Amino acid sequence: MGFSSYFLIVWDFIHFAKQNNIAVGPGRGSCAGSLVAYLLEITDINPLKYDLLFERFLNPERLSLPDIDIDFCYERRNEVIDYVTKKYGQNNVAQIITFGTMQARAVIRDVGRVMAIPYADVDKIAKLVPPDPNINLKDALEQEVELKNLYEGETQIKELIDTALSLEGLTRHASIHAAGVVISDKPLTEYTPLFKTGDDQITTGYAMGSLEKNGLLKMDFLGLRTLTVIDQTIKIIDQFQNKKIEIEKIPLDDSKTFKLLCAAQSLGVFQLESAGMRDLLVKLQPSNFEDLIALLALYRPGPIGSGMLDDFINRKHKRTPIRYDHKKLEPVLKQTYGIIVYQEQVMRIASELAGFSLAQADLLRRAMSKKIPEVMEEQRKQFSEGCNKNGISNGVAEKIFDLIVYFSGYGFNKSHSAAYALISYRTAYLKAHFPTEFMTALLTSEKDNPDKIAQYVFEATRMGIKILPPDINESILEFKVCDNKNIRFGLIAIKNVGQGAIESIINSRESQGKFKSLDDF
Repeated sequence: MGFSSYFLIVWDFIHFAKQNNIAVGPGRGSCAGSLVAYLLEITDINPLKYDLLFERFLNPERLSLPDIDIDFCYERRNEVIDYVTKKYGQNNVAQIITFGTMQARAVIRDVGRVMAIPYADVDKIAKLVPPDPNINLKDALEQEVELKNLYEGETQIKELIDTALSLEGLTRHASIHAAGVVISDKPLTEYTPLFKTGDDQITTGYAMGSLEKNGLLKMDFLGLRTLTVIDQTIKIIDQFQNKKIEIEKIPLDDSKTFKLLCAAQSLGVFQLESAGMRDLLVKLQPSNFEDLIALLALYRPGPIGSGMLDDFINRKHKRTPIRYDHKKLEPVLKQTYGIIVYQEQVMRIASELAGFSLAQADLLRRAMSKKIPEVMEEQRKQFSEGCNKNGISNGVAEKIFDLIVYFSGYGFNKSHSAAYALISYRTAYLKAHFPTEFMTALLTSEKDNPDKIAQYVFEATRMGIKILPPDINESILEFKVCDNKNIRFGLIAIKNVGQGAIESIINSRESQGKFKSLDDF
């Protein structure tokens, strides 16, 4: 399909990152289902071991462009973008523009400012719009009686809202997409206008959808703070314990790690630190890596609201019997206790029972997600006919099709869940085995967030780690390990003290020796 050069470009900038000790994630999205990506070390998770399907990522039946999104160390992501810019030329590489539109509340505030209505009055009106991010002003007027009464009863407010209704949805401002980058074979001006931001950065003048229609392929260079925490933890372990940790080689069945997770001691653990997730860890008691993959896939409003989550937990703990409508379903659903959790399982069922190719099975998955009646009916007919050829009766085939239609609304991409579960597991492993070093890196990563600092200081204290106060002679910019068991507070996390002043203090200390009194300071 002509994508080999795309894979090689991605391999090249990931190789650059790894050669320069810039942390790279184990993969994200459906790309983790590609064996080629795994062999090129674009991803870290073996798709064969976890039955991740390549056809979920790319297949000849679906000619849309592949999408390889990469997580990098939060603090060094720009170095990778700079490398790509130098390699392919400044005229051929740019970040992508994104347009902010006038949403319901914001457009009221903007119009109110132009009409010179006092801010307090405008704010009161804006707050009457329900806080649903997808709501529009027309629906808000129908839903909120007080807003409707103001609209009908006061001339100025009617003018305000009528003007806002005509402007709602229009582009308000341009900014840079959080991660999107395009690399072109020719100067970008041959495909798209360019735009200069307020701080002199050059972006594309077209947003993502238009760029793809013009034949340009976006790549996502995402900054992930957790990768920075993992990387810093490993460096601190090496510094204080003289141990070299190869995070890619840690065992995925470590009992100490699962003990920490089952006890829900997961503050600071990637994707597992919310109160809801910690409650779920206690209920589920994950005992293997597959449980962790399922946990990330199931902790979403749909599965929680449908009761799937409770059913999964009850089946795992043998409180509810596991039944299969056909014996061929067992090998596909055994790891998830008979429940369809992943989109890949929908594809595998269509392949194993109805003889679909995996490419056809992906089309079935996509059709189910869109729920177009005529397409669904055609797919149902093909599924039943395929099952009949494999000796499965019409009644059983219909029942299984209804089952996968029901679950397809909640199914999650297993490739993404598996890759992110690996990050979760790695952070949990470091917290379980190297608690002081992990908490030191975690606290430094949240240096600008006082609420998180307070939360993690409390967690460190619970773990038996003493947080020592800032010391003008001992503290450095970041948090640091003391006595191999305690943590010295980092000067950078002290509110209202600038980094320049702190660096000046540290430089003075290094040149003059320790401060003997505040007068020296």
